[in-house]
Amino acid sequence: MSNSKLYVGNMPFQTSENDLRVYFEQFGTVADVFIAIDKFTGRPRGFAFVTMGSSEEAKVVAEKTNGVDFSGRPLQVNEARPKEYRLGGGDRSHRDRY
Repeated sequence: MSNSKLYVGNMPFQTSENDLRVYFEQFGTVADVFIAIDKFTGRPRGFAFVTMGSSEEAKVVAEKTNGVDFSGRPLQVNEARPKEYRLGGGDRSHRDRY
């Protein structure tokens, strides 16, 4: 694993950034926690990104937490992949302008 950022999925919707920070700090240094929020409802989307202090810590965390119960749900924890470029929804007629 060359990345210190982890994708954390299947989270309970009531999970706070502090909950994740406290949970993951038992495995190493937590540099950052970001919970994805739905821009329309303002509610959590059920996944987050946790950045560990090093790629080595991230690897250990992924191994020790993937599939483990967290507040009643098995977490999905793995190395975060770069965001893929996607066109937004709605009218796509702009593609024909060039």
